Amino acid sequence: MIRDRGRIKWTAMMLPEHVKLLRDWAHEDTFEQQREIDEQKLEEMNSLLASAMEEHQSLMITHYRNRKYELVIGQIHYWDEFTHKLHIIDHFEAIHRISLEDIADVQLKE
Repeated sequence: MIRDRGRIKWTAMMLPEHVKLLRDWAHEDTFEQQREIDEQKLEEMNSLLASAMEEHQSLMITHYRNRKYELVIGQIHYWDEFTHKLHIIDHFEAIHRISLEDIADVQLKE
């Protein structure tokens, strides 16, 4: 009868550096690529942002940060013209600064 230990047999032959590289590679595999947005979508998001700023409405903003997409729900506090960032206050009174280039989607919160 063949007594094969499978994976255990090969891990003893790998150097710790190789194991670390494999773990890093598996971690990098979870990263998302930033999507390109067409002009029509940009115009829709621009009008939504402008109306939400005037009427103090809550928004759901999906943005790209740290190689992943994140969702922020809150109101726009103000627009910083020099750094081109939106300052958003969420329900926990935390301030989020989001660059316009990183915004992927904007929706009104109902």
